[in-house]
Amino acid sequence: MAPVVATCITQHTLWQALTGELPPMALPATPIGRAVLDSRDVQPGDLFVALAGQQTDGHAYVGAALAAGASAVICEVRGREQAAARGAALIDCTRGRWSLTAKLPAQATAATPIAYLVDDAEVGLQNAGGFQRVHRTRDDLRVIGITGSVGKTSTKELTAAVIKQRFITLATPGNLNNEQGLPLTLLGLNHKHERAVLEMGMYDTGEISRLCELGRPHVGVVTNVGPSHLSRLGSIERIQQAKSELPQALPAADDGGVAILNWDDERVRTMVEVTKARIFRYGLTSEADLWADEIESGGMDGIRFRFHHRKPNGQVDSLHVRVPLLGRHSVHTALRAAAVGLVEGLGWDEIVSGMQGIPGQLRLVVMPGINGSTIIDDTYNANPGSVAAAVATFKELAPAGRKFMVLGDMLELGEHTRALHREVGALIGACHLDGLFLTGTMADAVAAGARKQGMPAQQVVTAEKSGLTEKLKALLRPGDYLLIKGSRGMAMETVLKALLEWAHTPTDTETEAP
Repeated sequence: MAPVVATCITQHTLWQALTGELPPMALPATPIGRAVLDSRDVQPGDLFVALAGQQTDGHAYVGAALAAGASAVICEVRGREQAAARGAALIDCTRGRWSLTAKLPAQATAATPIAYLVDDAEVGLQNAGGFQRVHRTRDDLRVIGITGSVGKTSTKELTAAVIKQRFITLATPGNLNNEQGLPLTLLGLNHKHERAVLEMGMYDTGEISRLCELGRPHVGVVTNVGPSHLSRLGSIERIQQAKSELPQALPAADDGGVAILNWDDERVRTMVEVTKARIFRYGLTSEADLWADEIESGGMDGIRFRFHHRKPNGQVDSLHVRVPLLGRHSVHTALRAAAVGLVEGLGWDEIVSGMQGIPGQLRLVVMPGINGSTIIDDTYNANPGSVAAAVATFKELAPAGRKFMVLGDMLELGEHTRALHREVGALIGACHLDGLFLTGTMADAVAAGARKQGMPAQQVVTAEKSGLTEKLKALLRPGDYLLIKGSRGMAMETVLKALLEWAHTPTDTETEAP
């Protein structure tokens, strides 16, 4: 589903960002409340950005967006004819941002939609977002950037919950963390915001550098370096290089730059060499500036542990806390959010209060399943690190009762795909689950790894998603637990949806008239 993002921009913002000139006197500073990427989502007054995707090109729907009431469109030249046919004012921005003589047509009125013709629609969107960030925000706005192979979104959500205890904060909605999503987020900034928490993802080197040019972070959090996107980057070293672009882009320590680094990850540790920012270390070791110990899982009741913070004067503050997060791996999420809070001057009462008030379980959802079972929905995405964390959490949450897992392929692992799936299978096989249900082209590799670790062959089932659903309907009973996970492209939520729909299908008795 394409994103729909609330914005704080106006027609003046777009004109200046895309033409490089002052807006004409005849152009009112009309607010543009939303930016959309799918013409079917357009409402009157929206900005429609025509981007070319893998399956469709937004330029085929410029006319439809204007017909639905879009007040502004960013598109390339191939959208010109549709825009003209719908009566839009055509503003040619293709000759270079700062060398234009842009004019509003004499017949244009306040109700005339404007189509900005640009060389590259994605760059046009970035220019608009970057302009809003630089020119339409308060001088003391501080931006927190978050990147890493695993845990970006949960860290962003928890960090925002903490920072909001004191500051008016904008956070990346959902996982809009790429070269399209981040500038969309920036369109929502205004002069009221005191902090912004921005998630930064990447598929290749250079992309996080570009996101930093747009977002201008002062604080950078690196969660970890793992084998996600290996198919695009080719090696773990290049992933490390790509993630290091965030601390490298930060201001110097004297200018307020702070790099918050995972001291438990050797590859993240090396990033001290590429940044001029102040280093703030977190982890499970007392070498860090902020660390945790005495970790206890309370299952569905969350986790308990003790924070330790070493102040610049050497004094160590310690604090026992309980937070409503699932799994021991969530301690690192809590450490990151607390680190940002400390760096930004919050007290422990504010930090803990923010953690206690997080909505739900971030991305991990626990819900009643079919036949009295419990389903743990972790269908959001998957890579080797997140699968390992999910399985560890699963064991903690389900100390009693039978435990089953449904796993789809982990995508974008390149030439290491089969080996990494075998490793994940071995990890699962060592966990003594009662059943493993696999789907996808790598199911055989996962199964081989699980069996090698002693998982009985009859407990490993490989099938299409529809087949897995049917087997689970017959298998699950009260007290059972089911974990569902897989990469985004595998759409594992369809398994969850099928199970829940079956569970809520009325029986003949239920539909019989009284």
